[in-house]
Amino acid sequence: MNHVAEPEAATLLEPISFVDVATTERLHARLATAAGAAGLVDVVYRTVDTPVGVLLLAATRHGLARVAYASEDHDHVLEILAERISPRILHVPDRLEEVIRQLEEYFEGNRRRFDVPLDLSLSKGFRQTVLRTLPAIDYGRTASYAEVAVAAGSPKAVRAVGTACATNPLPVVVPCHRVVRSDGSTGGYVGGAEAKHTLLDLETA
Repeated sequence: MNHVAEPEAATLLEPISFVDVATTERLHARLATAAGAAGLVDVVYRTVDTPVGVLLLAATRHGLARVAYASEDHDHVLEILAERISPRILHVPDRLEEVIRQLEEYFEGNRRRFDVPLDLSLSKGFRQTVLRTLPAIDYGRTASYAEVAVAAGSPKAVRAVGTACATNPLPVVVPCHRVVRSDGSTGGYVGGAEAKHTLLDLETA
């Protein structure tokens, strides 16, 4: 019987340095397709460059679940998604092409409302109620926190509206940037003051 030498453990653990980038991308695409077909992926994500910086997009089978600014730390955001939704997360850019297309139209000034399925499961109770209210603020207009509280059915919950906006998991797409203080000043924003000004200026141009 011929003896076949077993590979040394160190050899097995060495990285496959000869695989080029194109091959790696092709293998990743095949893995993503196979995992998706087998129902093994619960959250897909990708990043996109925009006028307000690099945004992380993440979606479940129910819809877009997360839009995150770089200032939120994308790695941390993915960790939170793994804890709160599912650890079965995979980088699958193709699954988010429609969101990318609509974001491009928005930043070009050619789209006033997003029309993609949303998964609001990261927000609960009154916070989710506020998120469902925000798209009623027309493009190019603003509303005060107090006005949003009235629209959400809880006129005294002005501070809670502020918290809902600050924790909005879908900034830009769910337009919390259109909520301002009663004195007309812009107030805080998850993406920072500069990003909020950029979005408001875009919509009033």
